[in-house]
Amino acid sequence: MAATSALGFGMFDADNHYYEAVDAFTRHREPAFHKRGAQWATIDGRQRLLIGGSVCRFIPNPQFDPVARPGALDAYFRGKLAGDDIRSAFGDLDPISPAYREPTARLSVMDAQGMDGCFLFPTLGVGIEQALVHDVDAAHASFRAFNRWLADDWGFAHADRIFAAPYLTLLDPDQAIDEARWAVVNGARVVVLRAAPVMAPSGWRSPGDPRYDPMWHALAEAGVLVAFHSGDSGYGIYAEHWGEPAEMEAFRRTPFRSIVASERPIMDLTAALICHGVFARHPSLHVATIESGSEWVGPLVKKLAKAYAQTPSSFEGDPVEQLRRNVWVAPYYEDDIAGLAATIGADHVLFGSDWPHAEGLAEPSAFVDDLAGFSPDDVRRIMRDNALGLASAAGPVAA
Repeated sequence: MAATSALGFGMFDADNHYYEAVDAFTRHREPAFHKRGAQWATIDGRQRLLIGGSVCRFIPNPQFDPVARPGALDAYFRGKLAGDDIRSAFGDLDPISPAYREPTARLSVMDAQGMDGCFLFPTLGVGIEQALVHDVDAAHASFRAFNRWLADDWGFAHADRIFAAPYLTLLDPDQAIDEARWAVVNGARVVVLRAAPVMAPSGWRSPGDPRYDPMWHALAEAGVLVAFHSGDSGYGIYAEHWGEPAEMEAFRRTPFRSIVASERPIMDLTAALICHGVFARHPSLHVATIESGSEWVGPLVKKLAKAYAQTPSSFEGDPVEQLRRNVWVAPYYEDDIAGLAATIGADHVLFGSDWPHAEGLAEPSAFVDDLAGFSPDDVRRIMRDNALGLASAAGPVAA
C-alpha cells in the first residue's frame, strides 16, 4: 500500500463500488441459461436489461453511461435539500469514467484520494437475485457467470489494494457451498450476500439453517469477510401485502416501503445469524453490514438482551456479545456514529464512502468530518485499521 491522505495515513474504505460492464452477466453465461438469466433487448429504442425474461427496473440506467457524479445526492441525504423530485437533485450526468470499470485507473484515483485499500461491491449485481428466486438454477448460473466476469475485470485482491467481492446466493445450499469454496480457492478476501431470508421455491429458510454450515465453515476457516450489502432484499413482498408495489427501483420509494424495507432486512438478518446459532457454531466468522446504516443496531441490542434474559437456554452464550465479537458495521455518514461506537466499540465501526455513487461522498476522506469527538486512535481505527484487519484475515496485506 502506498497512498497517504491528509489524515497522515492511507484510508481503507469498506464501501466502494464499480459500475458493471455491459457483459458482466453474459460473458461467462452458460448456454443453457441464455433465456433464463440476463439478456439485453432493445425496447422502444432503449437498451433494457431482461432478467428471467422480464425487464429489470432495479437500476433505471443499467449501462451506466452517462452516470451521476459521485456525491451528487449528499445534501439530499443529509436533509439539506427538500422536495419530492429526487431526480432533479442528481444534476448533470457525466460520461462513465475508466476508474469505475477497471483497476489501473481506479488505483490512480485511490492514490489521489489518499486511499490505501477498499472493499469493492456491485452496483447492479445487488439487485438481481430477487428476479431469479423462482428459478434456482438460473440464479446460481447467473452469479457464477457474474463472479467469473469479476475475476476477469477486477480480480479479488488487485495490487493487494482493491478487494472485489464475489456474490453468493443461498437458494440451493449445495451450489452455494461450491461457489463459496471457489471464491476461497481463487483468493477472495470478501464475499457479498443480500440481507434476506432464503426465498427458494422449495421453502423459506434462514441463512442460519445448519445446512449452510459447510459454507460458513469454509469462509470462517479461510478468514474471508462476509459482507451483507443493501440491495433488493425482497422485502417489497411485505410492502405488497399492504397494497404497495413489490418491485424495487433505485431512488423510487414510498415512505411506507422505506420504513419496512430499509433497516428491517439487515436487522432481521443479523438477528437470524445470532438466534439461529451461526456465530455460536462458527465463532471466528467475520460479518460486515455495508450500506445499511447503523440506526438498527441499538434497537437490536435491546431486543437481544431481552430475549436472552427471557429464554437464556435458547442461546449458546450472550447474544449481544456475539454481535460485538462477530459483526462490524459501516454507518451512514449522517448516522449517530458516536452512539454506534458506544454500543459495539470503535474497533467494530467501518468507514464507507459509497464512492462513486451519487448517494455517497464526493471525497471519501470527508467521512472524517463526521467523526468529531473521536480520539485520534479511534479515527485511525475507523478510517483504516478495522477494515484493513478484516482484509488481512484472509491473507497478508502490505502495510
